Amino acid sequence: MAKVKITETVLRDGHQSLIATRMTTEEMLPILETMDNVGYNALEVWGGATFDACLRFLNEDPWERLRTIRKHIKNTNLQMLLRGQNLLGYKHYADDVVEEFVNKAIGNGIDNIRIFDALNDTRNLQKAIESTKKFGGHAQGTISYTISPVHTNETFIKLGKEIEQMGADSLCIKDMAGLLSPYNTYDLVKALKKEIKIPIELHTHATSGLGSMTYLKAAEAGVDIIDTAISPFAEGTSQPPTEPMVAAFKNTEYDTGLDMELLNKVSEHFKPIREKYIKNGLLDPKLMGVDINTLIYQVPGGMLSNLVSQLKQSNAMDKFEEVLKEVPRVREDLGYPPLVTPSSQIVGTQAVLNVITGERYKMIPNELKQVVKGMYGKTTLPIKEEIIKKILGDEEVITCRPADLIEPELEKVKKETAEYMEQEEDVLTKAMFPQPAVEFFKYRNAQRYKIDATLLNEEDMVYPV
Repeated sequence: MAKVKITETVLRDGHQSLIATRMTTEEMLPILETMDNVGYNALEVWGGATFDACLRFLNEDPWERLRTIRKHIKNTNLQMLLRGQNLLGYKHYADDVVEEFVNKAIGNGIDNIRIFDALNDTRNLQKAIESTKKFGGHAQGTISYTISPVHTNETFIKLGKEIEQMGADSLCIKDMAGLLSPYNTYDLVKALKKEIKIPIELHTHATSGLGSMTYLKAAEAGVDIIDTAISPFAEGTSQPPTEPMVAAFKNTEYDTGLDMELLNKVSEHFKPIREKYIKNGLLDPKLMGVDINTLIYQVPGGMLSNLVSQLKQSNAMDKFEEVLKEVPRVREDLGYPPLVTPSSQIVGTQAVLNVITGERYKMIPNELKQVVKGMYGKTTLPIKEEIIKKILGDEEVITCRPADLIEPELEKVKKETAEYMEQEEDVLTKAMFPQPAVEFFKYRNAQRYKIDATLLNEEDMVYPV
């Protein structure tokens, strides 16, 4: 047994889970050098929804955020979350885009890349893992943890071994809905430690109230690293808090060695920021409690709020219980995908449509068709023939790696971005988020010329030569 290392998530998942990823770079800056001296295993600072939120809501260049953080963090590894072949968007991208994105992420300061796939289809991890290693980064392969009649610890052990064989430098068990129970975690980690040699990191959320206990049992089973968030941005739908975990392990064989005084300074910095977001309504106190629905329906907290929002828009809140019961049925029909972006949104939307229309699969969104067609990858269990027939008719299901069907697209996007381009990274921004990217480029250009961007339309825009 060795000491447990800690990856701090406040700069990414902590604020993504609680305030919809709205923390600004300016709010992070004053505390970065202190955080660099704490002794963390890594700081999770990028990826997930940070890229999208920077462009869409904060008028910030996500690449500039990364470079700024790197300038202030000199001793600690910087980590990001990547959705495999989906990168940071919501669809698969061509291999040339994946490779160039990883190249630029590492070139701008990322050390560790955590790579996951919503269906646990390892073919969708392959290119990102290869690219991370090619450009000198640490490639962390990921198990998206879920519960279903077909997901057993044996399923995840097999997956862990496959990820190690693909060349991953470490393995993450990503429990996005807070479903892991303490004693099952002990069994899973213990079994994985016997089967694989690479380090194991555990990521969970406090949604179900089990998070800290889960980490304690994981440490006893030999986990190498756990993900926590500094207390002002911990608990609820975020991660378990950093300081109590450090205190719990102090003077034991798992002692993290982290400095509590420095952690207290980090905490003091984030307290007023938390208060600001409570006052402006972005931090909803409801997100801070224990949500036992997570364990009953295996539905992540974010997905629950999404279902409520869809039902309110349809004046059908009285159907909430019915929809919750329909979610596992749709999930079974689709071969039990883990419920994480984007599969959680696809399953949830279909469950709402099935209930509201009063007929299952009467209305079918395109994304669901794509799942059934195999365009997102391979599901845990094959999808039933009658479901395929109902949703696709006579269309063929693909069996190859979905990205094999995507032509190289980097050169095409370069041409589309030429008029706005100020840095090579702009091409990747445009490839993933075409519309928000263009709007941000116009804003950035207007700021440069001290012109109010809101007064401009595309024809009036002045571009730097």
